[in-house]
Amino acid sequence: MSLTIGVDIGGTKVLGGVVDPSGKVIETCRRPTPADDVAATRDVIVEVVNELAAKHEVEAVGIGAAGWIDATRSTVLFAPNLAWRDEPLRDYVQAGVKVPVVVENDANVAAWAEFRYGAAEDADDSMVMFTVGTGIGGGIVLGGQLLRGAHGVAAENGHMLAVPDGQLCGCGRLGCLEQYASGNALVRYARAGAVAMPERAKLLLEPAGGEPDAITGLMVTDAARAGDEVAVEAFAQIGSWLGKGLADIVQLLDPQVVVVGGGVIDAGELLMGPTRLSYQEALAQRARLQHAELRPALLGNNAGVIGAADLART
Repeated sequence: MSLTIGVDIGGTKVLGGVVDPSGKVIETCRRPTPADDVAATRDVIVEVVNELAAKHEVEAVGIGAAGWIDATRSTVLFAPNLAWRDEPLRDYVQAGVKVPVVVENDANVAAWAEFRYGAAEDADDSMVMFTVGTGIGGGIVLGGQLLRGAHGVAAENGHMLAVPDGQLCGCGRLGCLEQYASGNALVRYARAGAVAMPERAKLLLEPAGGEPDAITGLMVTDAARAGDEVAVEAFAQIGSWLGKGLADIVQLLDPQVVVVGGGVIDAGELLMGPTRLSYQEALAQRARLQHAELRPALLGNNAGVIGAADLART
């Protein structure tokens, strides 16, 4: 049985897993990420891989990293939450683990996992995924292949234009979708609502000690589940924007399935309900024809490990 290792690198953790050809995670290993130390982060990745490889015979390693990865799947050009700039990660890790290594964007590996083994497993050849977390990432599969673009940095779904001359985005542009449909946007809407209508945000303000600026994403989710009006409305706002962004992608690519994943999807129908409604409305007349079904992701926190491991195999 062909086994590979997938490594999911985030700002707080390095998670590695041994994965079989059916997408089953056999064993995992987790370490904190020394995010501000380039050499230490590389060394932690090697440690995680070697610990797993000592117990299992593996053929290759796939690494999913948040950032822009070059077209050769070897160099991290830029990572927003890690101290990597033009970092030759593949060569360094490969020298330490003695098996072939590929490096890929974290949203791409999650999308590939959902296409192969998750929410879009029944799709023949095409899907689009939006990962909604602190920001918005994404991945696109067309013709059964991951779409990477000429320079390796395709599918930056969060940086499509939503509002001309709108909110300043971390990418340097104004009005990106990420500024209106992400976890950060959710918190911004909730804080603004708590300031404007504190009488409707009691369940939201209570865990924040009455301070709107202390509201967090988890607080918004918990309050919305308990029926807090301002928190529910914050989800409705990001869902409205997200549905419009999904519809734009469908108009352009006509995929079989659209998947929404990322940490914010844990809120379930609080997010998916308004997103689904906005998606259908934004498609307008096209909604009367065959179009991509909108689905929540299924693989959760294992998506990065599973997708990275499978891409190492292909």
